[in-house]
Amino acid sequence: MMPGPIPVAEAPDGALAYAIPLPPEAMPPVRPRDLVNAWHAAREAADAGAWGKPRLLRFTRDDGTTTDLALADADAACWAEAVDLVAGLGSLPGMALCLRLLALVEVMGRARWMAGFFTIGAEGAEFHPALLRAAAEMPLDAAARFDELALRRLLSVSLPAGAAP
Repeated sequence: MMPGPIPVAEAPDGALAYAIPLPPEAMPPVRPRDLVNAWHAAREAADAGAWGKPRLLRFTRDDGTTTDLALADADAACWAEAVDLVAGLGSLPGMALCLRLLALVEVMGRARWMAGFFTIGAEGAEFHPALLRAAAEMPLDAAARFDELALRRLLSVSLPAGAAP
């Protein structure tokens, strides 16, 4: 069955509100190259100061319960705007791409052991293929983040030289 569009409405304060018909843990995988392309689009948008509107995401589970997530800080709104332009947040693949990109950025910032899996410099970013595959395919948690322990286990079979054990 082909997933339909994600309903989106503009809230009175200008934020965009999305009604996502599944929980973050059920987001579909994406292609690693799409993750890289989204990263580049988001960095270009940030460099250009193309700040987007805040986004309010409401995920609905099969039992009818919901989880709300706000992409309200300037960086998250900017990156979401960039992904919306290249992949469309009104679709499950586009929303999955955005959430995976934001989860990747978040885990890279808190998991110091990942330092050997990526390099960010003035010329751009480089990612270890194993990190990209993991970020593209592993499930998100209920807060739309990557489980750091599960990610570490997944990547431990391919730790690059110089990475912390």
